Amino acid sequence: MKSAIVVLFFLLITSACTKESVPTDTPACIKEKIEQMKKDAVANPPREVWQYTFNNQTVYYIPPMCCDIPSILYDAQCNVICSPDGGLSGRGDGKCPDFFEKRKNEKLIWRDDRK
Repeated sequence: MKSAIVVLFFLLITSACTKESVPTDTPACIKEKIEQMKKDAVANPPREVWQYTFNNQTVYYIPPMCCDIPSILYDAQCNVICSPDGGLSGRGDGKCPDFFEKRKNEKLIWRDDRK
């Protein structure tokens, strides 16, 4: 009986410390983009999704993968707002040049931990 209590206690402790890989309040369309990135080849640097508040709305930023590939900034419905950086110029598409200065409430939503 004691061993069953110890096992139960261990399970409760470890499950309480387990962090979900993607927060439950993340929009379904962003979760779908993450699932697609998990299926893609491993990138260097690792793929990430960040959540911010920008212009009084929750947005999701996916940094550029490499070289000439631009970043993407989505709203909560997965509409593309802009590409804040990356691309040929490194400065994105110029549609939100103040993103990096005005973004707030940074939160890492997901990082690819595959090697």
